Amino acid sequence: MLRLYLAEIAELVTRTDAFAILAHLDYAVRGWPAEAGPFDLHAFEDEFRHALRTLAATDRTLEVNTRIPLASEIVRWWRDEGGKVVTFGSDAHVPDAVGTGLAAAVDMVEAHGFRPGRHPYDRWTLPG
Repeated sequence: MLRLYLAEIAELVTRTDAFAILAHLDYAVRGWPAEAGPFDLHAFEDEFRHALRTLAATDRTLEVNTRIPLASEIVRWWRDEGGKVVTFGSDAHVPDAVGTGLAAAVDMVEAHGFRPGRHPYDRWTLPG
């Protein structure tokens, strides 16, 4: 199912320009069945990279969720596949959850070379 989900994301990116930011790239992982054993991100690397490469080719932005952050490897793959911009979303469903995990998410994207715009709340980009 995860392979189909990631293939559908790539198709969505090519079929429409109705969005500027892709969120929840890893959403299907949240429902990984326990009976399938531990989730192995690297078993799906090719599919993640294809979706990321397709998104990067359109100069759109990848959202890093702060409540359930993307795996660091996905942000690295995003950069490797030509992604230049990230933004943050807290996926907060209650006011007290806004910004949960933001510091850790910032540290993670900074470790992959992304830097804030003129203001910390701007989109984060790769320098140069």
